Amino acid sequence: MCLGIPAEVIAITDPERHLATAEVAGVRRTINIGLLIEEGIGPGDWVLIHVGFAMSKIDEEEARLAMDSLRMMGQAYSDEMAAVAESRIT
Repeated sequence: MCLGIPAEVIAITDPERHLATAEVAGVRRTINIGLLIEEGIGPGDWVLIHVGFAMSKIDEEEARLAMDSLRMMGQAYSDEMAAVAESRIT
């Protein structure tokens, strides 16, 4: 199952390569924001990510509701969080 995990963008770390640092459930990861460049992604924005790629921009309330829903999914949530933890974009 593929899920989008809410993450808050902390910093744009490499604008040329479309890389940013985002915080996902208390863990900071490098993510690729290339798919959302035209939306003007910056620190403080919320995005849905899947295995290291920001797929859509959301607001903070949507992020909270999405995380609450994901936690209720049990194993699917655990699997997706494991995928986030294992993803590495450099």
